[in-house]
Amino acid sequence: MPPMIHVMMKPASGLCNMRCKYCFYADETEKREVANYGMMSVETVKNVIDKTLAYSTREVTFAFQGGEPTLAGPEFFRTVTAYVKEKNTKKLTVNYALQTNGLLLDDDWCAFFKENHFLIGVSLDGTKELHDRNRLDAAGNGTYDRVTAGIRCLEKHGVDFNILTVLTSEVCRRFYKVYKDYDRNGWDYQQYIPCLDPLAEKRGGYAWSLSPERFSDYLKTAFDCWYRDAMDGRKKYHRYFDNLLLMLNGQPPEACGMSGRCGMQYVVEADGSTYPCDFYMLDEYRLGNLNEQSFEELDTKRKEIGFVEKSIAPDPGCMNCEWRALCRGGCRRDRDYFEAGIGKNYFCSAYKEFFKYAYPRLREVYFHLTGR
Repeated sequence: MPPMIHVMMKPASGLCNMRCKYCFYADETEKREVANYGMMSVETVKNVIDKTLAYSTREVTFAFQGGEPTLAGPEFFRTVTAYVKEKNTKKLTVNYALQTNGLLLDDDWCAFFKENHFLIGVSLDGTKELHDRNRLDAAGNGTYDRVTAGIRCLEKHGVDFNILTVLTSEVCRRFYKVYKDYDRNGWDYQQYIPCLDPLAEKRGGYAWSLSPERFSDYLKTAFDCWYRDAMDGRKKYHRYFDNLLLMLNGQPPEACGMSGRCGMQYVVEADGSTYPCDFYMLDEYRLGNLNEQSFEELDTKRKEIGFVEKSIAPDPGCMNCEWRALCRGGCRRDRDYFEAGIGKNYFCSAYKEFFKYAYPRLREVYFHLTGR
C-alpha cells in the first residue's frame, strides 16, 4: 500500500455550465461509447472514499474536476467531508482540491471551502478580452465578470486559491499584459496549461491552437517577469518555474508532466469508472470501476496496457540533449501522436530555446532563494 495517494473525481462527469471553445474534456467524452455519466451517486463516492482511505498509509488527496464539479451541489461535498471525517480511523492526512470555472462561487460555497481547507483552482484566461474570446457560457456570452466576482468571494472568505490559465495562441501573444493584470490584482499563485488540440488531429488547426513558436515566446516572457519579481523579493508562484527549482535542488517535480514518466494517478468518472490520467479518459484506457474493483486490480490493468511503461520511452534525440535532466521529454500527451505512436514532444523546439535563454538566470534565482 502506498503512503500517499491522489484521487481525482468528476462528480458531474462532463456536465458544464460553460462552453469553452478548446475544452479537451468535451473532446474526450465525445469519443467514448458513453459520453456522459451524469451525477456521481452518494454510494459511488462513499465506495471511492472507503477504498482510498483503506489503501493509503499516510496521506490522501481528493481532487474534484469536471466538467464543472460544483454542479454536483454543495450537499454532495458536505457528504464527502463528513464521511471522510467519520471513516478516517487511521488518522491519515487528508487534502481537498477543486478546480472550477468560478461561475457558481458564492458566500455559501466559499465559507464551506474555507472551513474544510479546500485548495481551489479557478480557470481564468488573462484579461477580459482574452478570457471572453474562448470561455463562454451556454448562451454564448463571455464569463470574465462572473468569474472574477467568484475570485473576489474566495478572497473575502480567505480561501486558498490559484489561477489556472490555458495557454492559447492569443494568451501567449499578449502574455505580458496578462501577467501585469494578475500582478495588479494580487493573484500571485499561477498555473499555465498548454492548450490541447482535439485528440488525433493535426495540431495547429484552430485560432486558439498553441504552436511551438508561440509557446517559446510565452516561456521566455513569463520567465523574464518571474525572474525580475524573484530577484526583487516579490517572487510569485509559477508552477513550471517553481518545479524547475525543485529539480535544481535534487527533488522530484510535483507536476507529473515534468517527471519523464506518467505517475500513478486515479481519475474517477461519475459512475466509478477509473482511468490513469485526465488526458486519457477514453474507453481503451479504462482501468476498471472502483465500485467493483480494488486499487490493486486497477494497477494490474494499468500494467497490462503498459500505460506507464510506454510513457518512459524517450525519443532517441532526447538521450543526448543537454537539457534532458530538466526537460525529461515533457508530458506524454504532448509526445503522443496516437496512431503514429509516442515520439518527440510537440514543443521540443520551444523547450530547447527556453532553457538556452533562461538557464543561467534560473540558477541565479535558485542560489538567491537558497542562499547557497
